[in-house]
Amino acid sequence: MRATLLLRTVDRANTLGFIGLGAMGRGMAANLLNKTFAGTQGQYDPSKPKPAFVVYDAYAPALNKFLSEHTRAYAGRDIVPASSPAGVARLAGTIVTMLPSSKEVDEVYLGENGLKEGLESLSDEKRAETLFIDCTTGDREEAIQVAETIKHDLGASMIDAPVSGGVVGAEKGTLSFMVGGPEEAFQRAEPHLAKMGARYIHCGESGHGLAVKICNNLLLGISMIGTAEAMLLGRSLGLSPDLLASIINTSTGRCWSSETNNPAPKATPTVPTPADRGYTGGFLSKLMSKDLGLALTSAEQSGTPLPLGKLTQTLYQRLAAHDEFKDKDFSVIYEYLRQAQEGGFAKKMEGKAKAKAAAGGLGAKQ
Repeated sequence: MRATLLLRTVDRANTLGFIGLGAMGRGMAANLLNKTFAGTQGQYDPSKPKPAFVVYDAYAPALNKFLSEHTRAYAGRDIVPASSPAGVARLAGTIVTMLPSSKEVDEVYLGENGLKEGLESLSDEKRAETLFIDCTTGDREEAIQVAETIKHDLGASMIDAPVSGGVVGAEKGTLSFMVGGPEEAFQRAEPHLAKMGARYIHCGESGHGLAVKICNNLLLGISMIGTAEAMLLGRSLGLSPDLLASIINTSTGRCWSSETNNPAPKATPTVPTPADRGYTGGFLSKLMSKDLGLALTSAEQSGTPLPLGKLTQTLYQRLAAHDEFKDKDFSVIYEYLRQAQEGGFAKKMEGKAKAKAAAGGLGAKQ
């Protein structure tokens, strides 16, 4: 009933929609809502137009939690749930999606009760005013196909806008957006991206935002493994992690993985990392595995050799399949290698002990 009333009384062009209230999406949606509804002093400015906000998530507890947190803060404002992505499309002219993978993008946009179905019930004018901002990190070719379907079948606009900055960046509104799509759509999206992030860069046509994100995360995964190997070798050679990290970070080995997210515990005392809290928080190993898979798919499609990328993907696939590591920050590769080292060393010592015992037994018989 509330959504039906909203549909009748609120200007759709002035209504925002958000789909996907997971670890990243809930912070992004909160910033988009708060900065849309709030004035410069942090309170609603009644002199401005009254935008509405529509949200949807397939996981009902996430949706209910978001509503309970924000409807109290903006009593009397139009913050309502939709029963499906199609419902969001009927109510909102600008819609942000933050989904787990390409599979969900295809379902939410093109599936039953999806966004496409919702638009099909509207006039050509309302379809043309619609802008989709998809922040999912998914398959580039799939994203291009969905954007083409949305444009050619419905006349709506869509950009791919994957993000960098993690959960903390989503909560603080400091994300970086890498955007692919028409220039006109990017310009329309800029005010909304500015509410969720600190940087937003137009990278070119549809799929180019994802191309940049995939390349970046390929390098990130490779550099994290290299940093973990260097830190583990230093530990094995008797170096303290903070000493080694301080020298690396003023030398040619310096990188984000060594300086900001060092995988060795106590390596950067003034900059606590997931390694200092049991590898909790941050970018999960299973998500790194997914992103590396996207890089390898793009490499296969373009005929690009990625020898280090393949090795890195193999290691992160192992982490993603392991209950101890899959939901930990991807810097946990250090702990994985450390355990492998200690296990290998123990086996080596056990083998030497057996060989020595066997030699002693042989000597005694002689």
